[in-house]
Amino acid sequence: MSFLDQEYREIITKAVIGKGRKFIQDTNTVSPTHKPSSILGCWIINHLYHAKRKEDELVEVNGSYDVNVWYSYNDNTKTEVVTERVSYQDLIKLAVKDKHTLGDEEKVYAKVLQQPNCLECNIAQHDQKIVVEVEREFLVEVIGDTKVTVKVDPNGLVIDDDNWDLELSDDEFDSVDTEFMSKKD
Repeated sequence: MSFLDQEYREIITKAVIGKGRKFIQDTNTVSPTHKPSSILGCWIINHLYHAKRKEDELVEVNGSYDVNVWYSYNDNTKTEVVTERVSYQDLIKLAVKDKHTLGDEEKVYAKVLQQPNCLECNIAQHDQKIVVEVEREFLVEVIGDTKVTVKVDPNGLVIDDDNWDLELSDDEFDSVDTEFMSKKD
């Protein structure tokens, strides 16, 4: 008895063949032009990133963002905003990996679960630098070809839309309450 006699078929399709997730906490150093007296605010903007397959079970996410720190200086008499571009490289291990894939063509998608966000911003003790603690989180998926086996219905059930009886019979039509909207309870 051959494979086809058993009423099974193999379908080749695109599917998620690898998935991983990673939460990262990072420390960045910003160099202001003046010696800071106090930190007035810190925010992160302009996040850009892209992902690529690195090795069999790794995805590399390369990105960058701007760290903006508003600080006072000159004994809290003047303020300034310093902006620095920060680049990063995160390696994310695939926790789920399908070993039975077909071919080498794969696409890698990265989704930001937590945009880079400032956790804490402090003045360094030993110099005039500012230390910024940042968090971010990614979900990565690898899409590739895989094979799925399905059982075929030997009777080949086919439903023809023309066979559906959607008409109301006279008895059903007579039982419709046409005044249901105008009744007050």
